[in-house]
Amino acid sequence: QVQLVESGGGLVQAGGSLRLSCAASGDTICISAMDWYRQAPGKERELVATINNGGRTYYADSVKGRFTISRDNAKNTVYLQMNSLKPEDTAVYYCFAEGRVGDFPTCEYDYWGQGTQVTVSS
Repeated sequence: QVQLVESGGGLVQAGGSLRLSCAASGDTICISAMDWYRQAPGKERELVATINNGGRTYYADSVKGRFTISRDNAKNTVYLQMNSLKPEDTAVYYCFAEGRVGDFPTCEYDYWGQGTQVTVSS
């Protein structure tokens, strides 16, 4: 089993910054890429950013140039630095890890954290 615990959410004014952290524990050998998703009230959950084991990243167009995803494999932690925050960034942010089912059949396909609230006031 893998446990993902997010931290760093909170209330910030528009234009401000927050840094989210997601610490993985348990069978961390099961983890491949790690992602951040978010879900705003009344909307579907959407992918914000991805980083694979090699450090390759992907960003949603809505956050490109403002958010930065990074990863410390030694600490089994992924970060999301969020700058120039906008009210439309308000959402619950979830950490997600892709499971290495192909390499280790006992791993699960995916793992989710419990989420952390980010609120951006105008």
